[in-house]
Amino acid sequence: MGYTIYDKLWNEHLIRSYDDGDSLIYIDRHFLHEVTSPQAFEGLKKKSLKPWRINANIATPDHNVPTTRDNKFSIESIEDNISKLQVVELDKNCNDFGIKQFNINSNNQGIVHVIGPELGLTLPGMSIVCGDSHTSTHGAFGCLAMGIGTSEVEHVLATQSLKVRKLKNMRINFEGSIQEGVSSKDIILYLIRTIGTAGGTGYAVEFAGSYIRNISMEARMTICNMSIEAGAKVGLVSVDDKTIEYVKKHSNLEANLINDAIKKWKNLTTDKEAMFDKEIDIDVSKINPQVSWGTSPEMVIDFNEKIPSSSIFSAEKRKSLDLAKNYMGLSDNQELSDLDFDKVFIGSCTNSRIEDLREAAEVLKGQKVSENIQEAIVVPGSGMVKEQAEKEGIHKIFIDAGFQWRAPGCSMCLGMNPDQLSPYERCASTSNRNFEGRQGNLGRTHLMSPKMAALTAINGRIVKEI
Repeated sequence: MGYTIYDKLWNEHLIRSYDDGDSLIYIDRHFLHEVTSPQAFEGLKKKSLKPWRINANIATPDHNVPTTRDNKFSIESIEDNISKLQVVELDKNCNDFGIKQFNINSNNQGIVHVIGPELGLTLPGMSIVCGDSHTSTHGAFGCLAMGIGTSEVEHVLATQSLKVRKLKNMRINFEGSIQEGVSSKDIILYLIRTIGTAGGTGYAVEFAGSYIRNISMEARMTICNMSIEAGAKVGLVSVDDKTIEYVKKHSNLEANLINDAIKKWKNLTTDKEAMFDKEIDIDVSKINPQVSWGTSPEMVIDFNEKIPSSSIFSAEKRKSLDLAKNYMGLSDNQELSDLDFDKVFIGSCTNSRIEDLREAAEVLKGQKVSENIQEAIVVPGSGMVKEQAEKEGIHKIFIDAGFQWRAPGCSMCLGMNPDQLSPYERCASTSNRNFEGRQGNLGRTHLMSPKMAALTAINGRIVKEI
């Protein structure tokens, strides 16, 4: 009998199973940020509990932090009172409980799903949780990684375990070579467009195939990051030499420990005879750059396609499409290239790594942001990414083109910090969600790759070339 990598990870961390179908699994790494942790810490205090394993927890503020700060920034300077309170409370709770935090002025501060792998805190074979749905990002390293709720954050802090139900197995085989101008962001958007936002519900999704084997760890992280938008709770990739080389480069483990660990990590692959509950094959060579048009990540089309006509869908589907078009200010059969954009955002836990910034900078080199674009911002995912980009001179390319070069944070991915859209502003965004109001009240979000966002910044509209 063969096992999938998800089965292997599950069996390795299983503590016990219950008659109702739930199970208790052990958690190796717990990432914390300022939004979902205050109530959890408060719960510990009321119950007079302490974290079960302090060193398993790592914290950093990311959702609420202003990105226009310098390294002398004071938390008291945060204008929004709720945002300030959450960052202050994270600081206080980490100090009270002795939890390691990369605070707002740390060189290692950043988006939690970016700093984890970069700082060697994400290791193959780990079970990883965080009070954030995009924890699935860490699955790119052969990890059992998933987002949890606030009450579960408290439970993990107190017990280093999580009560959860085992998922079914799905494998997505991405085969072939991509066209010029297509990236991993386009691949995952195409998948969500194909199977829908509920297509992966109830599954742990393994990404495999020749395309996955050939891409970088950063690209794999982008794909695993947005597996949650396809309805999956877990997205992951089997461990290979590329995984191990990345971890060796970023890990702080001693050489002898790394060598011992590698022997185990090499077994974190799906067995050839393993059976999946569902399997999908996709030829990536046929995929064009993808752009979302509506208010759900499944409302996606090729960059040069027309907005779909509602008349070809069922009455139930037609209603949701019409609502999305009304919100986005679109009409049937309208060309995406006809839309005028107000803002461009390059960042988020999906596309703020050094590879993403290099990709966008390559397009922007020697170019200028269109006069029609009111604001274009680029937000590195971490202090390390920012430092590397500045070392390579990438920041200068962005600045010379007319972009604002910001400090690390979640930024315009969600409306919990000063980086927001005003009503009816249209934004080309490298983030992961285009829900109504996600980037600001009545803001209109179009999801795309860093390259397409850079092209949109230059042209003021969606095109594949300068």
